Amino acid sequence: MDFIKRYNQWLEDDYFDEETKEELKGIEEKEIQERFYKDLEFGTGGLRGIIGAGTNRINKYTVRKATQGLANYILKNKSEEREKSVVIAYDSRNRSKEFAHEAALVLNGNGIKAYVFEELTPTPELSFAVRYLNCIAGIVITASHNPPEYNGYKVYWSDGAQVSPPLDKEIITEVNKIEDFKQVKIANKDKAIKEGLFNIIGKEVNDAYIQEVKKQSINGDIIKKVADNFTIVYTPLHGTGNKPVRRVLKEIGFKNVIVVPEQENPDPNFSTVSYPNPEDPKAFELAIKLAKEKNADIIIGTDPDADRVGVLVKNEKGEYVVLTGNMTGVLLSEYILSAKKEKGVLPKNGALVKTIVTTEMARAITKEYNIELIEVLTGFKFIGEKIKQFKQNGKYEYLFGFEESYGYLAGTYTRDKDGVVASMLICELAAVYKNKGMTLYEGLQELYKKYGYYKETLEFITLKGIEGLEKIKEIMSYLRNNPPKEFAGNKVLEVRDYEKGLSGFPKSNVLYFVLENNSWVCVRPSGTEPKVKFYFGVKGKDEVDANEKLSNLTKEVMEKINNI
Repeated sequence: MDFIKRYNQWLEDDYFDEETKEELKGIEEKEIQERFYKDLEFGTGGLRGIIGAGTNRINKYTVRKATQGLANYILKNKSEEREKSVVIAYDSRNRSKEFAHEAALVLNGNGIKAYVFEELTPTPELSFAVRYLNCIAGIVITASHNPPEYNGYKVYWSDGAQVSPPLDKEIITEVNKIEDFKQVKIANKDKAIKEGLFNIIGKEVNDAYIQEVKKQSINGDIIKKVADNFTIVYTPLHGTGNKPVRRVLKEIGFKNVIVVPEQENPDPNFSTVSYPNPEDPKAFELAIKLAKEKNADIIIGTDPDADRVGVLVKNEKGEYVVLTGNMTGVLLSEYILSAKKEKGVLPKNGALVKTIVTTEMARAITKEYNIELIEVLTGFKFIGEKIKQFKQNGKYEYLFGFEESYGYLAGTYTRDKDGVVASMLICELAAVYKNKGMTLYEGLQELYKKYGYYKETLEFITLKGIEGLEKIKEIMSYLRNNPPKEFAGNKVLEVRDYEKGLSGFPKSNVLYFVLENNSWVCVRPSGTEPKVKFYFGVKGKDEVDANEKLSNLTKEVMEKINNI
């Protein structure tokens, strides 16, 4: 069906409401094409797209269709011996609560019980709630750190992790079978409430989740020792982290937690930032201003669904500098492993899990503590999947997992990255260093001296729309069929093409180039945004050498790509 035919169908069919039709009447042909040339793809993590009317947009109709596909899969699934129920959470984005309730009513229309959080809830708490409530699945309405015009829909399975292969493909198949929105079954809300199918939840799950987060604290006594003179500036970036992060910091003993007032309350337009992403230093401008006024020891900021956290610390000049996701990850890895070793509880079969594009410094740390390093594809769901495997086969004990994109998890109470527990642990570690008369920045320098100067960076090219999609395919095809022999004077020692289905990994459109001199390059299209991403890693003799190597490598690769 061509896009004009689809567009007219939405205008003429009584199934679509007047508000939707009015929105569509005011758009031009190019916009009509963008909205209707395809269906918004239900990918391996669910839906993510621009909010608006149309088949290639996220709206109540596309949310309903996705949920009907999920419901069909749940009802067909005979392997799960548990109540057919689903827990649903949502963040502060435009229409998040509406989409959460629409999803619940579709589940109810199929006879499936839904538990809906009464207020904004972090994604990691949704993951926790799936197992806590013994549900078969979970849904969270969020587009994480995307710009304000986006929203999304992520699906979790009974183990609390995001759906992963082959389960994700099986659910996608069910969603794609629905060719007509009228196939969706939707319940009357009042009737669903009376029948016990539509349930609002909150305090009990919140309390249970916070208790599990607090169990990951290692040195509560040191926090109490320095609490009077230790100041934290925190920003939830208008999202879901405000209540849980402040609560957990207070309950483990921190006294001086100052929240950036302009960013404290939920705001779907993220009006104080251009991009609500803790990876973007610009998101911390207000936090830095406040931290300077209060002479704060550390700045932390969680993204809108509070599954990731960014950190700023004082350097040797007393200036606040950004820690990359890799830097925070290695600091937490060393802290957790050294503390467990010191207390005599570091298991012989312990494992740390990281994604393939995350720092190789993790390898040096796991070698030091004689524990296993497990690598997975990009996406924290693959780390969550490993936790489930470890529980089932007993081969390894999960100790910590992290990814370069600011996602970390200590503990196994949730099966996704958790900005709440990461906020707690990074503040705790800063307090431990303060007790030694050191800053967190100085602690990081100690790690570089111990393990070597590893440096990483990420570059990306944004390619929007139909033409952009074709260009991304062209770049990946060129690199796959014409792999370079060297980058910036470093010979390519190995090319790993994950699309071929390498041992232990599901097939994925990712190319990884192993270079001499401990350098590497990885290329992959983003699964959630119209981007192709380029990851770089080097190891230098010192910081200056590492920065120079990284700069040269990045510059040459991006020049090559721009000439494709």
